[in-house]
Amino acid sequence: MRVLITGGAGFIGSHLAERHLNMGDAVDVIDNLSTGSIENIQHLEENKHFNYVIDDVLNVDVMRELVGNCDLIYHLAAAVGVNFIIENPLSSLISNIRGTEIILELANEKKKKVVLASTSEIYGKKNGHVPFTEDSDRILGPTTVIRWNYSTSKAVDELFALAYWREKRLPCVIVRPFNVIGPRQSGHYGMVVPRFVKQALLGHPITVYGDGEQRRCWTYIGDALDGLVALAVNDKAVGEIFNLGSHFETSIKDLAEKVKDRTASDSEIEYVPYDQAWPKGTYEDLMYRAPDLAKIRNCIGYDPSVDLDNALTEIIKHYER
Repeated sequence: MRVLITGGAGFIGSHLAERHLNMGDAVDVIDNLSTGSIENIQHLEENKHFNYVIDDVLNVDVMRELVGNCDLIYHLAAAVGVNFIIENPLSSLISNIRGTEIILELANEKKKKVVLASTSEIYGKKNGHVPFTEDSDRILGPTTVIRWNYSTSKAVDELFALAYWREKRLPCVIVRPFNVIGPRQSGHYGMVVPRFVKQALLGHPITVYGDGEQRRCWTYIGDALDGLVALAVNDKAVGEIFNLGSHFETSIKDLAEKVKDRTASDSEIEYVPYDQAWPKGTYEDLMYRAPDLAKIRNCIGYDPSVDLDNALTEIIKHYER
């Protein structure tokens, strides 16, 4: 099989490329390196079945050739990370919406299967249906708060994919990852775990935004890849949406304590008000985010096994190196 991964030099994309190469597949990667890094895929360059293109998914001519040559598309390319979204609201909307539209248009020409990476931010604020199921209502803040650009743009992506499936029978699978973590993840764009680990190892203050009571479920990259690949090759997943996460839940405050303890760091944990972290009115936090995994478990037998402590061990080793 020949696999195309958009955003393949990013954290998840580079690990996914590695997984498919290990499975014996050929892999093409495209990435504009806006949030990805060439360092993530350099170790794959010697593999004769690996090819990468530094370009943008908005380049239709480049994408048409890549899509035409592949058997399966993972569309991971997107503007990601709270910091990046807030600093680049217009380009984020264009990349996320128009980029997905191009992928689906080209895939539809030859009916290539598309696995679309959406986001757990789709759900927005905590509602009465907790943990979130794939058909939970969405509750978002006002359009004046830039934070909601990402959730909204990914919702449009999902609607595009579902419309292509319903009207054109383009095989699409939609996946909503919940806080995937692991080696190679960057903290530059707002990802909390690598930021905490780096701060702790350098002896800098571990900065917790707000009161730290926000709760998340942490999904190790290996478990996430198991789910992604299994959904990609399962015909029963086509036309469906799946949460991809774990039940390993903790608060951001407790996460900071864990990182401090496991790195034996002297760093102080510092609580930073939101208005000091981002321009006033641009950010609104999500206090709770946890997935119901019944659907993905029933479809592919998905059962995440790497808990937060073991995930942190691997991430800390990576940063120490």
